[in-house]
Amino acid sequence: MALDSTEGSLKERGVRLTRQRQILLELIDKTGEHLDAERLYQMAKERDPKLNRVTVYRTLKMLKAGGLVDELDLMHYSGDQHYYETRLKQEHAHVVCLRCGKVEEFFGEPLQKLRKQIESHFGFQILLSRTEVGGYCAHCQTLRAREVDEVRQTPTATRSTPARRHRREAARRA
Repeated sequence: MALDSTEGSLKERGVRLTRQRQILLELIDKTGEHLDAERLYQMAKERDPKLNRVTVYRTLKMLKAGGLVDELDLMHYSGDQHYYETRLKQEHAHVVCLRCGKVEEFFGEPLQKLRKQIESHFGFQILLSRTEVGGYCAHCQTLRAREVDEVRQTPTATRSTPARRHRREAARRA
């Protein structure tokens, strides 16, 4: 999203683009990351040491209410934590690694086709769509395969199962 269009959208709503708001918008728009409020605060504080958490949360609330940013949960990878990105991006899917938390964005024709199919099939006018896909990135797939191999190579007698742990704890207590 161009900062000019954001500034115009804010002016239309009677909201002034202060220096601190501009810093926050630039960070959300230009880092290429999906930032949570705390990370956004830490990065913004490096640019303006006077900025405080309340300003970050109030600005995020205002930008969200104004339709300029989206609040995402990204498969609840980090619990109830929310992440922010500018809304005026082209429609895309978030592909989230459930192991390391890496987030990729997928843009492409399949999403447009799916949207058209849904609208056609249900006679539905889509105003907003969010697509999240959870799985394991290539790196984490490799790590998982190694772990599985290690478990397979460990003799069954030495593997710790919940039942074995329970029996050991009971024996220790007796």
